[in-house]
Amino acid sequence: MSKQRVILGMSGGVDSSVAALQLKEQGYDVIGVFMKNWDDTDEFGHCTAEEDAEDVRRVCDQIDIPFYTVNFEKEYSEKVFQYFLDEYKSGRTPNPDVMCNREIKFGEFLQKGLDLGADFIATGHYARLEERDGEFVLLRGNDSNKDQTYFLHALNQYQLSKAMFPIGHMPKPQVREIAAAAGLATAKKKDSTGVCFIGERNFKEFLSQYLPAQPGDIQTLDGEVKGRHDGLMYYTLGQRQGLGIGGSGTGEPWFVADKDLERNILYVVQGDKHPRLYSKGLSATDVNWISTRRPQGEFACTAKFRYRQPDQGVTVTLGENGAAEVVFHEPQKAITPGQSVVFYDGEICLGGGIIDKVHR
Repeated sequence: MSKQRVILGMSGGVDSSVAALQLKEQGYDVIGVFMKNWDDTDEFGHCTAEEDAEDVRRVCDQIDIPFYTVNFEKEYSEKVFQYFLDEYKSGRTPNPDVMCNREIKFGEFLQKGLDLGADFIATGHYARLEERDGEFVLLRGNDSNKDQTYFLHALNQYQLSKAMFPIGHMPKPQVREIAAAAGLATAKKKDSTGVCFIGERNFKEFLSQYLPAQPGDIQTLDGEVKGRHDGLMYYTLGQRQGLGIGGSGTGEPWFVADKDLERNILYVVQGDKHPRLYSKGLSATDVNWISTRRPQGEFACTAKFRYRQPDQGVTVTLGENGAAEVVFHEPQKAITPGQSVVFYDGEICLGGGIIDKVHR
């Protein structure tokens, strides 16, 4: 293995730190690389990316592997952030992490790694890979609470053939234990949350810097005006918090049920059992099947419509040009256009696509 070079994408967190340690101990020629995808310098000159890069440097020094930084800000802006803005403009709620994995980590970064003589690239994702019948199979991470195959469903056979997920077989507490035992600088560092380029900042404030907000009416399905919204892009289907219209009607909480982009109206319903919050199926576009032996016709499997959701039974009918119709075996709440539907067969991630339309 000492002849095999692995270039590891390191974020400055504990997961990629332990991935580096595992690969080094297994005898690979490991190079740690920090990807700078976004300039997050605030008005005081503070940049969390610099802190993360320094954490990567410290860990690489500790385990004695080379450290480099690569800058993908331009590529990230063109391939991920523009997609993010376009989706919000169209009234949808995008999932930029899926696009980042496909276009940046297993696109630009993979190519950079190969240019540097890598045999493989690796990340700290909680996922597993196996080769079966001449193909690579993407399997859920063994820690069901941390499994990240939902965000990796858009990868193809070539990308997976060059990938390694060194900690995918571990539960998160074990990762922390290994980091602590090795004295790694990131052993107690808290996990990052939210969209990477927004970080700890206020989401509404961030988005308003790039898209002009158009306030409008919040209405019931009967047309009764209940209040004002700050801009449709700030709300997602099924949202309960931040509506500012509590305490009327039956006293139950209000939920976002729909958006009317043409009339700039946010529709709400009362109570989490309201039928308008539920749907019987969806239409998906840009569906990617990880196996080259893609399913045919109609078949049953399970699916997730958001991260960490328990699997739901569905029947999938394939259309043309990467389209699919998905019928739910049980009504599903708050299915959101722009998010991903990801298909599973047991522990195997089959692939997935973008939710385009919801069938109520």
